[in-house]
Amino acid sequence: MMEQFGEAEFWVRAALVIFFLILVVAKVPGKLWTSLGDTGKAVRAELDEAVRIRQEATDLLNSIKAQRLSAEAKAREIIAFAEEEAVRMAADARAKLEDTIKRREALAERKIAQAEANATADVKSAAADLAAQLAEQVLLDQVAKAKTDTQVDKAIGQLEGRFN
Repeated sequence: MMEQFGEAEFWVRAALVIFFLILVVAKVPGKLWTSLGDTGKAVRAELDEAVRIRQEATDLLNSIKAQRLSAEAKAREIIAFAEEEAVRMAADARAKLEDTIKRREALAERKIAQAEANATADVKSAAADLAAQLAEQVLLDQVAKAKTDTQVDKAIGQLEGRFN
C-alpha cells in the first residue's frame, strides 16, 4: 500500500506542476495581478472619494454651525432690540397717559371754574333781582304813604308850577 501511496503523491505533484504551468502559459498570474491592482486602485479611488465626501460633510457641518451661531446672535440682537423698544414704548405710553391726565384735569378745572363763575353770576343776578324787587316794594310802600301825606302833595303841586 505504501507503493500506491507514493505513486499517488507523484501524480498529485505532477498534476500540481502541470496546473501551475498551464496557469503561467495562460497568463493567469498577470491577469490576477492586474485584476488585484485594478481592484486596489478602485478601492483606493473609493477611499479617496470617501475622504473627499467626509471633508465636504465636515465643511458643511462647520458652515451650518457658523450659520446657527450667526442666527442665534441675530436672534439675541432682535430680542434685545424688542426689549428696548418695549421699554421705550412703555415710557412713551406713560408720558402720553400723564399728558392726557393733565389735560383732562385742566379741562375739568376750567369747567369747574366756569361753573363757579356761572353760579356766581346767577347768584348775583338773583340777588340783584331780589334787591330790585325789594327796592320796588319799598318804593311802592313809600309812594303809597306819600300819597296820603298832604305835605308831600303840596310839595309836588308847588314843583309842578315851577317846571311849567
